Amino acid sequence: MSRFIANNKNLHAENLQQGPANTGKVKTGILLTNLGTPDEPNAAALRTYLREFLSDPRVVEIPRLVWMIILHGIILRVRPKKSAKLYQSIWTEEGSPLLAYAKKQQAKVAAQLAQQYGDNVEVAIAMRYGNPNLKQALKQLQHKGVNKIIVLPLYPQYAGPTTGSTFDAVSKELQSWRWVPSLHFISSYHDNDNYITALANSIKQHIEQYGKPDKLLLSYHGMPKLFHTAGDPYFCFCHKTTRLVIEKLAFEKDDFQISFQSRFGKAEWLKPYTDSCLEDYAKQGLKHVAVISPAFSVDCLETLEELEVESRKVFMSNGGETFHYIPALNDNDDHIEMIMSLLKPHI
Repeated sequence: MSRFIANNKNLHAENLQQGPANTGKVKTGILLTNLGTPDEPNAAALRTYLREFLSDPRVVEIPRLVWMIILHGIILRVRPKKSAKLYQSIWTEEGSPLLAYAKKQQAKVAAQLAQQYGDNVEVAIAMRYGNPNLKQALKQLQHKGVNKIIVLPLYPQYAGPTTGSTFDAVSKELQSWRWVPSLHFISSYHDNDNYITALANSIKQHIEQYGKPDKLLLSYHGMPKLFHTAGDPYFCFCHKTTRLVIEKLAFEKDDFQISFQSRFGKAEWLKPYTDSCLEDYAKQGLKHVAVISPAFSVDCLETLEELEVESRKVFMSNGGETFHYIPALNDNDDHIEMIMSLLKPHI
């Protein structure tokens, strides 16, 4: 009997720890997520980060045994050192640009929500891979006593390897909770008017400063074509975002193009490829090109190094004269307002 009572006391204590306080109020937790970043720009940190990232079956859809041999036998022996050099080129005094911008977004969103809702809303950030990780962020919200969670993955266009993988990780963690809060998961905002307006505004501001380019290239993160044919809506969502932005700008058909960057491996990926487009533009005699990447909510390796540096080299080395990368929306005021517009209906 004493053992039964002791077990019940432990169970009661566990329930108090894992469940929100029954105050009668709805306390909402906001979780803003992004893809991730290594802790440091060195080979050891990159190896840890890439191991987690490339082990996700949502990211690489190759038979597991075959892929694990390739990953651990080849990729993790070679790629971390190369990737570390690229991260070193973009690292700042605040650390990883992606994480630094994520913290700024968190602070601005939290400040605006506090003005409206006081201490009834908590805001946390998490990375799908790396730190701060999703499990830690969810635990943080749990310890704050939230009984409702809104998850906003900051990938405008849904894709299985990004948004889908985030849902996997969130649901896996919640499966271990004895008291599961209400959950709202925002899976895409590719056609949200505030998002489209913010993108169009950033392009307009760029044109006011540097003039209209011969071609505006809207470069999205790549994806294996196989994912698209299997039913992933990402390709279609990228095209819809592009169409809506171009309508806002009132551009003509020849003023812009959509493309896809960041290929990996030998499989066919979504086309056209960004580097091929830039090479063709230069060889066709176009002198002034601007590139924006609507798939990224914050600047990171794929924008600051791949687009700003590598894509510039491709265009300029083939005869181009003026190349501009238009920054991601980052913590711009209209971007924060867009995030708020997504969250408020669910608070």
